[in-house]
Amino acid sequence: MNIQNYINGEFVNPINGEYIDNYNPSKGEIYGQTPNSSKEDVESAYQAAKTAFPSWSNTTLEERSKILLKIADLILEKLEVLATAESKDNGKPISLAKQVDIPRAASNFQFFANAITQFSSEAHESVGLNAVNFTLRQPIGVVGCISPWNLPLYLFTWKIAPAIAAGNCVVAKPSEITPMTAYLLGEICNEAGLPKGVLNIVHGLGTSTGQAIVAHPNIKAISFTGGTKTGAHIASVAAPMFKKLSLELGGKNPNIIFADCDYEKMLATTVRSSFANQGQICLCGSRIFVEEKIYEQFKIDFIKKVAELKVGNPSAKDTNMGALVSAAHLAKVKSYIDGAKLEGGKIVFGGNKVTVENCENGYYLQPTIIEVFDNKCSLNQEEIFGPVVTIISFKTDEEALQLANDVPYGLSATLWTNNLNRTMQFSKQLQTGIVWVNTWMLRDLRTPFGGVKNSGVGREGGFEALRFFTEPKNICIYSPS
Repeated sequence: MNIQNYINGEFVNPINGEYIDNYNPSKGEIYGQTPNSSKEDVESAYQAAKTAFPSWSNTTLEERSKILLKIADLILEKLEVLATAESKDNGKPISLAKQVDIPRAASNFQFFANAITQFSSEAHESVGLNAVNFTLRQPIGVVGCISPWNLPLYLFTWKIAPAIAAGNCVVAKPSEITPMTAYLLGEICNEAGLPKGVLNIVHGLGTSTGQAIVAHPNIKAISFTGGTKTGAHIASVAAPMFKKLSLELGGKNPNIIFADCDYEKMLATTVRSSFANQGQICLCGSRIFVEEKIYEQFKIDFIKKVAELKVGNPSAKDTNMGALVSAAHLAKVKSYIDGAKLEGGKIVFGGNKVTVENCENGYYLQPTIIEVFDNKCSLNQEEIFGPVVTIISFKTDEEALQLANDVPYGLSATLWTNNLNRTMQFSKQLQTGIVWVNTWMLRDLRTPFGGVKNSGVGREGGFEALRFFTEPKNICIYSPS
């Protein structure tokens, strides 16, 4: 099917009439087309957002909250349709889309529908000076939201919900690789009664459509999730224009396992944190560091558990891992595996493409475990973003900490230990924005989300997101005595 842009509450074709083929990764087949929108389409979306802004920004918090909650309800009502679309577009198991992606998209709207009613201004009495200062939090205006392909509706709504909750109007671009659920979100917004122009969804390539959003002189804030190189380019364009920037970028996350951990819980969770969504989650623990005294046993048990994962048709109920998102991405991931031996790595499990019955042209790959002996190898320093993990042993706490931090990225870390002192030390000294202790991906939407170093700038989630999508204005009122 052909997708259209969603501008001013209506579905419209791209002005230039150009389209991009949209592939089903599980079959390696074209199943539709997506607009390859131009600067003119982005301008049309901006004008719609600009027109809607005065009214939307003055809508009561109760009314905004009511509409966002209605959107959330409709997402859950259409769970089956949205999950099927997400699986077909992305290649992930439909069971994962049903259990995680689509419910989380609804939760994003639910959370910010409630959060905006609790988002308060500050007041400061200047005692003895007969003055009161208070700070307003006002919406920015028209903002740009650009989201990735790995968790399409999940991350698209993670940006849009706080932006419109705070009173902004949005020009948004989903990934051109996975546009379908964003397209369906437009229908849901109309059904929920979201006013025209508040949300505008423009499809197309990052180099053209995305670039037009970032470079638009009157789109004053950019929230982007994606690769570090793209984030650097966006910063180079947006920073000289004094735009607000939130960049959630790459990760190369350590999973640090000590001998005193709850072993069975650690093992089950490590399989999930390594290969969930085919390893295509920025939070996956792709570097596994194991204390030497349990290393050999862990390697045996981990390989056994991973071997039980079924790679198959995303629509099958017993599939654990579906297809990678595209042929190009499969080739990229496979190139790291093929080069492992040149860097002294040893493939201890997987590494091969998989042929799935009735889906012979799909982009399937075995979960892959590579034993490495040098933390400086590209396998441990570069984001692969696929079903590939490395394992390496360590002897001491100091060595584990040094290995974990010796990487350009700093998004998240997972620590497995029952030693309280070690937990406190590592939590403070790990150079990441998020630390999970004896768990993984246990998210509370109130907490700040983001990374340090090459993993990004700024924080999403909770009131951090509402602060990003608003500008503080301080007002001082003096009362003569």
